[in-house]
Amino acid sequence: MVMTTQHYRFHCTPETARTADGTELTALTALASICPLSKQRLKEALGKGAIWLKRGKHSKRLRRVTTVLRAGDLLELHYNADILALTPPTPTLLADEKHYSVWNKPAGLLAQGTLEGDHCSLLRLVEQHFNREVFLVHRLDREASGLMLIAHSAKAAAALSALFARDNANDLQKQYHIEVRGQPPASGEIATALDGKTALTRYRTLSFNAVRNSSVVEVQLITGRKHQIRRHFADLGFPVLGDPHYGSNNQDVRGLQLQATSLAFTCPLTKQARHYRLL
Repeated sequence: MVMTTQHYRFHCTPETARTADGTELTALTALASICPLSKQRLKEALGKGAIWLKRGKHSKRLRRVTTVLRAGDLLELHYNADILALTPPTPTLLADEKHYSVWNKPAGLLAQGTLEGDHCSLLRLVEQHFNREVFLVHRLDREASGLMLIAHSAKAAAALSALFARDNANDLQKQYHIEVRGQPPASGEIATALDGKTALTRYRTLSFNAVRNSSVVEVQLITGRKHQIRRHFADLGFPVLGDPHYGSNNQDVRGLQLQATSLAFTCPLTKQARHYRLL
């Protein structure tokens, strides 16, 4: 049985900003006063990113139990014991380019955290690995695996995010390998619009396994719509194996068979050509 998330909120007022003995109120003391969790559990939740501090217009995850609250602060705990108990799969560092790093994200790892925590996200694991700033540039679905870039400065994040947002295959080449149910044509294009926007996927079939009735397909994304590959191939009648949302008769105990295998672009910061690949 999956445990639901419990939500706790503490609004710090001028009257509650200090304890009864006159000392400054810390986040840990405030939370302990409004929820039944032990301080050890609260420290675990804080370390795994389940506690948020809203101060003025800004909201961020709280990492230090000794943080002193100010009048007007809003403290929120989104506690889900099942989520906090998860052990994240380990990503692999492929390249450290200083301004950004390149990782092989395993299936089952989030790109970034949720309200209930971020210890099972690539962004947090990279932050802990380098002890640097981290910024998300693009996403891979949790169920998918493969190449992801993580930026390490606001400047790099802005430049790389703009590159990914342009939807121009001349600027950024993105390739994937998928395994689908059935045997698609040797090559082709899928141009079905998605969510009212143009969407273009090019592919070539690499192999067909008659016993499994499945094919390995190399895919190039020309545009970047949400779940584009999964939706396009399901619409074509060749759903990606293990996809829990799109297609039928494509269940697979291995999970979603979709991997980002290649990224090629000219770095907007160094103007040097970059090509990262898994296969």
